Amino acid sequence: MATTSADRIIIALDVQTKEEGIALVSRLKDARTFKVGLELFTAEGPALFRKLKALRKDIFLDLKLHDIPNTVSGAVRSAFKHGVQMMTIHTSGGREMMAKAAEVAREIARESGRPKPVLLGVTILTSLKGADLEEVGQGSDVASQVLRLAGLAKAAGMDGVVCSPQEIEVLRKEYGRELAIVTPGIRPVWAAAQDQKRIMTPAEAVAKGADYLVIGRPITGAPSPNEAFLRVVEELA
Repeated sequence: MATTSADRIIIALDVQTKEEGIALVSRLKDARTFKVGLELFTAEGPALFRKLKALRKDIFLDLKLHDIPNTVSGAVRSAFKHGVQMMTIHTSGGREMMAKAAEVAREIARESGRPKPVLLGVTILTSLKGADLEEVGQGSDVASQVLRLAGLAKAAGMDGVVCSPQEIEVLRKEYGRELAIVTPGIRPVWAAAQDQKRIMTPAEAVAKGADYLVIGRPITGAPSPNEAFLRVVEELA
């Protein structure tokens, strides 16, 4: 778990190339953990991980894995070999898929003697609202869906969940501190909302119970990313 305000912040490397990503990481000397998402991973693959590890940074692999249990658990094993500390699995894949991934995570930690990778269940994307869920055949109550999926993640042995800031309080009320909460959709008071709909400021999210905050463009798009990062750290403090 994060021990300082700076450790709570996960920087989203929402760029297209390894060179852009490493240039950003190099400018963010005070940040520890960086999120590699689908676009960047598809472009660069594990070669990027070696660069990040050389810079002594932690890796949050955000691929929202969703497949048959053996395939997802195999991907967890492979990511661990590449030095990934945290990764996401889509809760919609079901309890068996998540349980198999959690079992493999414990197994590879025992085999290697290294800390277990943190597995996070993605609930409902922050770009979706109730009408969007209804359109794909789910209930329109976002909070109820998040609670249901978080319950599946807990039962399967996952370490935590990813949810929008709007669901932090209901999750903390239901599960206490049993699940870590990672929250995208974070926008400092001085930043625009852009394409995410269910958003909150860093200080508000932490006050409600978030453990980690995923922040991208407000920091990475700033003239001085490290100064913007420290500005968010100061806001949390």
